[in-house]
Amino acid sequence: MKSEKLNMLSGELLEEEAEMSLAQLCRACELSEAEIVKLVDEGIIDPVGHKPTTWRFHAVCLRRVRITRNLQQELGVNTPGAALALDLLEELEQLRSRLRRLEG
Repeated sequence: MKSEKLNMLSGELLEEEAEMSLAQLCRACELSEAEIVKLVDEGIIDPVGHKPTTWRFHAVCLRRVRITRNLQQELGVNTPGAALALDLLEELEQLRSRLRRLEG
């Protein structure tokens, strides 16, 4: 009998309106606070609050950080390039959604 590997996927289901702290985002993305601050500085994610100790992040930030990590690890994209790619991907998503609405 052949031995088969079972691939498991893990994930988190978050409401779009859900918020998390800097520490929670770091844990969820497996990044340090310094790495998250760099993403904030580059405009990849926008926290609510004025300083890191009071920052709150919407669930969309988690998605943006994970996409950024994938772009960096798999394609070697630098942080400013990832910011541009994210903006273009989101614009494409919005245009496709608009097109679906117009067609339907």
